[in-house]
Amino acid sequence: MEKFIDRISEEMRRAFEEAGYDPALGRVTLSNRPDLCEYQCNGAMAAAKKYKKAPFAIAEEVAGKLGSSEIFQSVEAVMPGFLNLTLRESFVLNYFNEMMKQEKYGVENPETPQTMVLDYGGPNVAKPLHVGHLRPAIIGESIKRIVRYAGHKVIGDVHLGDWGLPMGQIITELKARKPQLCYFDETYEGEYPEEAPFTIAELEEIYPYASGKCKVDEEYKAQALEATAQLQNGLRGYRALWKQILKVSVNDLKKNYEKLDVHFDLWNGESDVDDLIPDMVKKMKEEGHAYLSDGALVVDIRKETDKKELPPCIILKSDGAANYETTDLATIIQRERDYQPDAIVYVVDKRQELHFEQVFRCARKTGIVRDETALQFIGFGTMNGPDGKPFKTRDGGVLRLEYLLKQIKDQMFEKIRENKELPEEEAESTAEKVALAAVKYGDLSNQAAKDYIFDVERFTSFEGDTGPYILYTMVRMKSILNKYREAGGNPDEVSCIEPSSKVEKELMMALAGFNAMLEEASEERAPHKVCAFIYQVANDINSFYHAIKILTEEDQRKQDGYIALLKNALRIMETCIELLGFEAPERM
Repeated sequence: MEKFIDRISEEMRRAFEEAGYDPALGRVTLSNRPDLCEYQCNGAMAAAKKYKKAPFAIAEEVAGKLGSSEIFQSVEAVMPGFLNLTLRESFVLNYFNEMMKQEKYGVENPETPQTMVLDYGGPNVAKPLHVGHLRPAIIGESIKRIVRYAGHKVIGDVHLGDWGLPMGQIITELKARKPQLCYFDETYEGEYPEEAPFTIAELEEIYPYASGKCKVDEEYKAQALEATAQLQNGLRGYRALWKQILKVSVNDLKKNYEKLDVHFDLWNGESDVDDLIPDMVKKMKEEGHAYLSDGALVVDIRKETDKKELPPCIILKSDGAANYETTDLATIIQRERDYQPDAIVYVVDKRQELHFEQVFRCARKTGIVRDETALQFIGFGTMNGPDGKPFKTRDGGVLRLEYLLKQIKDQMFEKIRENKELPEEEAESTAEKVALAAVKYGDLSNQAAKDYIFDVERFTSFEGDTGPYILYTMVRMKSILNKYREAGGNPDEVSCIEPSSKVEKELMMALAGFNAMLEEASEERAPHKVCAFIYQVANDINSFYHAIKILTEEDQRKQDGYIALLKNALRIMETCIELLGFEAPERM
């Protein structure tokens, strides 16, 4: 379906062409002076120099061609040459009704759908999720949903950190604490136990302890490095123990991601590409891309056009061990082999930009990725506390994500309990939904690359540009629709009518921009555009609600039209919050 703004611009282009000017000059935009008009066209200003004519004269000529337009109610040429535009109510209504009949409100599926592998999440095995995992999870999840809605295939991969020194550290500490376990008996030939010899709580205590000890105890560090090497070389007991670590950790991670309503298609990790590394390294050597530098195997990625020097990409460290560059390159090979994607997109901390620049260049230079496969890095900024520094606990530690969510849920529960009509169980459920909306909207309403202040008080407010405000608006809409049903009406059987007030028309025009917004959000991987859209819609709905007495309207045709508009607005808002990854309760 043609976009709302495109249909308006098409009419303006026709008028420019009929007046003897380049039709490309007829681009229409939202008015930057909504007190004067709804839309504007500045094409006459651009035409003045080209046609050596006063812009106002050009604007008047173009306006004269639109006197009988079915789209514009009024077209006014104003000095020095702007065109102020107001739309016909009938055009707005017809477009809106047509859009609401479409399967995805006018969002057309692409002629050639693309396949995207989306790498987001990136947690480490044996470590709990903390606030640093919040942004990649919810930004990536929203991008996945938006791009899928636009008609493309998206494969979400959590990409676990499960194959380096941390595994060797855990194994070393487990051996010190529980040397009797069969995993450490090199003569053991039986089946290994199905149950893990530790809980997730023990695992989460062991890892930081072992990591800290490696920093101060050289002998212990040597043992951990040896254990890592033995694991990666296939020592049977260590492989079995590693699988237990992985199983316990992943089960816990899945539970925590479930609370965030974040879902991955793939739970692959660095270990899944370990077998691809030898052939990858061999190929890079044979083709002359990789060479030794200070004992390390590297690939030079510099270009003549570089304005700053980029260090080479290290394929193997001087001790022969793989690193993050190695596993990321091997992962590209795996993804190309398994999915032949049109794009591989990474949602990662923007401080990792140099790493991914090196990996992408190395992948291109060595031919492990096809020329037609796009490699994209979406770097997100830091979530900071009120002091402007990375968000921490009061004692300076990194806050566990589950604790943060609980704090916000408890805060929302206290606010929601002020509504005495809600039973405690419903209040609890509602608090969880509103808390998730507060966290996700608070993050996603910012451009991903920007740092932002995580302000709990502001994010949990029911006023302003917040998730709770969006949900409160939707709950109010649901309440009106329910009261209409209780009075004998059926929202499914009513239709929108031509708007007779400014607030109705503004709400319809805002909703009519859904398909254009969604396409932009998908192409730009930009959830903040969805947030900006629903915030504008929520404001327009509240203006409509305060200006129009919906349930007390005596003219039945008008009331039915109001209800139809509200019903359709709710449908679009529900779609938007689904794309952002949260849902609205029935009551608040």
